[in-house]
Amino acid sequence: MRLATWNVNSIRTRSEDVVAWMTRHSVDVLAMQETKCSDDRFPVMSFAAHGYDVAIHGNGGYNGVAIASRVGLTDVHTGFDEQPSFDGQREARAISATCGGVRVWSLYVPNGRAPGDPHMSYKLDWLDVLANVTRLELTHDPAAQIVLAGDWNVAPTDADVWDPEYFADRTHTSDAERAAFSAFTDAGFVDSADPFAPGPDTYTFWDYQAGHFDRNEGMRIDFALCSPALNDRVFDAFVDVAARQAKGASDHAPVVLDVSSA
Repeated sequence: MRLATWNVNSIRTRSEDVVAWMTRHSVDVLAMQETKCSDDRFPVMSFAAHGYDVAIHGNGGYNGVAIASRVGLTDVHTGFDEQPSFDGQREARAISATCGGVRVWSLYVPNGRAPGDPHMSYKLDWLDVLANVTRLELTHDPAAQIVLAGDWNVAPTDADVWDPEYFADRTHTSDAERAAFSAFTDAGFVDSADPFAPGPDTYTFWDYQAGHFDRNEGMRIDFALCSPALNDRVFDAFVDVAARQAKGASDHAPVVLDVSSA
């Protein structure tokens, strides 16, 4: 089974390109973030025409998440228990479903904006609650097949940004954000792509502005964190930088995992 995660940065703008990419690369399950689309306007038929079922969770704003699968799509849940809200709104940032025997989460972690910003407190609270929820899942069933896939908006180490000094005192690289990310790996979840795609080419995001992509001035902030039992089945992975090169592409590149049969 081939699993992927991709911040598509507006699915209504890019649905045909996303589906074409999925079929070209034989992707069985895709977790999508930043769909920027309400549920009633999601281009479901673009996916259905190629054999994919879709679970969607969006409110038409700058958030939105979805999962597309051609290996089954059951037990869909939006959000998670006690998910924090911002200004009284529980944003569309998490959805989960069982696909081909794997519990797939699509996660769009809040940006944080800047140290000291109210969005940063919201981000850290959001990650803390999610860590508690998923840690309990893993504790209850150590053999569970789970992937926490998405745009985490955290660069866990200095190696995950093109210039650590540039990111000093900015969001994504603070000690608090990195500690919040580490809570998941401390619980047992594994950055399954890392052993297969080391080095600077593993950046997954390049800002549209100032020629960052052309100079490979990127960040690695998109991850598929697997439970130990699922990680044991991952035999290959890659970041498809070519997808970021395409005309009109998202500013993120997909992260792809190949998983052996159970």
